[in-house]
Amino acid sequence: MPKILSQNSIRCDTSPSVKNSFVTGTLLLTVAGVLTRLIGFFYRIFLSRMIGAEGLGIYQLLSPVMALGFAVTAAGIQTSISKFVSMEIGRKNPAGAKRYLFTGLGISLFLSAATCLLIRRNAAQIAVLWLGDARCEPLLEVLALSFVPACIHSCINGYYYGLKKTGIPSLCQLTEQLARVGSVWLFCQISISEQRPVSWTITMWGILIGEAASTLVSVSAARFLPGDKTSAPGLLTCTKNLAYMALPLTANRVVLNLFSGFENIMIPNRLRLFGYTGSEALSVYGILTGMSMSVIMFPSVITNSVSVLLLPTISEAQAAGNEALIRRTIQKTITSCLAWGLLCTAGFLITGGFLGNVLFGNALAGTFITTLGWICPFLYLSATLSSILHGLGFPGLTFCLNLLACGIRILFVMAALPVYGIKSYLWGILASQIVTALLAIAILAAKTGRHS
Repeated sequence: MPKILSQNSIRCDTSPSVKNSFVTGTLLLTVAGVLTRLIGFFYRIFLSRMIGAEGLGIYQLLSPVMALGFAVTAAGIQTSISKFVSMEIGRKNPAGAKRYLFTGLGISLFLSAATCLLIRRNAAQIAVLWLGDARCEPLLEVLALSFVPACIHSCINGYYYGLKKTGIPSLCQLTEQLARVGSVWLFCQISISEQRPVSWTITMWGILIGEAASTLVSVSAARFLPGDKTSAPGLLTCTKNLAYMALPLTANRVVLNLFSGFENIMIPNRLRLFGYTGSEALSVYGILTGMSMSVIMFPSVITNSVSVLLLPTISEAQAAGNEALIRRTIQKTITSCLAWGLLCTAGFLITGGFLGNVLFGNALAGTFITTLGWICPFLYLSATLSSILHGLGFPGLTFCLNLLACGIRILFVMAALPVYGIKSYLWGILASQIVTALLAIAILAAKTGRHS
C-alpha cells in the first residue's frame, strides 16, 4: 500500500469524494428505505386485519428463526465482503474486490443450503421445543427455503456497499418488499374468493417470493460487473481474510440472536404467568412487535441508511490514517441521531394514541407507541455507533454492548413482566437502549481520544 505523504493531502484528495458518495448513497438508501417502510407499514396493517393479532403473534414468533438463519448464513459475510471490497477498491484493485465477492458468496451458499436442510428436517421439533407452538411447523418449512436466495442478494449487496454504490441494493430492497406484499395480497384474494380462511403460511411464502425476486435483480446486476486485468488475491487468502472477520461477527450475531430469541419466546410465556390466556398472550405480543414496533422503527430508515455506509467510510478513513475525519464523523453522527430521535419522540408522544386507533384500530397499540417513543434517540444512536465501532475494527465491543442490552431486557422479562405486565418490558427496552448508547459514546470517546 503506498505511503501517505501528509494529512493535508489526504483531506484534499479524499474528503470531497468520500462526502459526495456518502451523501448520494445515503439519499438513495433513504428513499428506498422510506418507500420500503411505507409499503411494509401498510402491509402490517393489512396483515393485522387478515390474520388478526394472534396471527401476527405467531408470525413474530418466527422472527428469531429468521434472524438466526440470516446470522449464520449471510450477516457476517456480507459485512466482511463490504469491508474488503472497500479496501481493495482503495488499493485500485477491482479484481480483488470481485474475488472477495465470489469467495464470500460460495461460503454463504454452502451455509444457507445446510441451514435450509437442517430446519426443514427438524421443523416439528423447533416449533414445539423452541417456539412453543406446533402451529409454527408449516411456516418453518417454507421459511427455510428463503435462506438460499437471501444469502445471494445479501453478498452482492455487500459488494456494492463496499463500493458505496447503493443503487442496486436499493432496487433489491424495493423489489423484495413489493414482491412479498404483492404475493401475500394475491394469496389472500384467492382465499377470500374461494371462501377459505386465510392461512398464516402465506406470510412465509411472501418472504420466500420476496427473497427470490430480490435475488433475480442482484444476480442480473452482478452479471455486468466490469472486467479488468489487475491482480487478485488467491482464493485461500480471500477465504482466510473473510473467515477472520466473518467468524467473530457471525458468532456474535448467533449468540445475540439466541439470546434475543429466548427473550421473544419468553414474552408470551411470562404474559401467561401475569394472567393472560395463551391466545391473549400471543395477541398482546403481536400488537407489540407486529404493530407498535413497526411504527417506532419507521423513522429509523434514515439512520439505517447512514449506518450501512458508515462502515466502509470509517474503514477507508482509518486505513488512510485520517483520524480527524473519523472524529468529525462520530460527532456529526451523535448530534444528528439525537436531534432526529428527540423529534420522533415528541411526535410519538403527541400522536401515539391516534396512530394506534387509526392505523390498527387498537387502543393498546397506541399505548405501546406512546411509551416506546422514549427509546427513539437511544435506539437510532446505538445502531449508527455500532456501525462506527465495526468500521474501526471493534466488533467485539459491539457484541458486548448488544449482549448487555439483551441481558437487561431478559431480566425485565423474567423478573418484572409476570408481576407488572407488558409495560415493564417496555421500560426494560428503554433502559437497555439508554445504557448501550451511553456506553458506546464513552468507548468511542476513549478510542478516538487517544489519537487526538
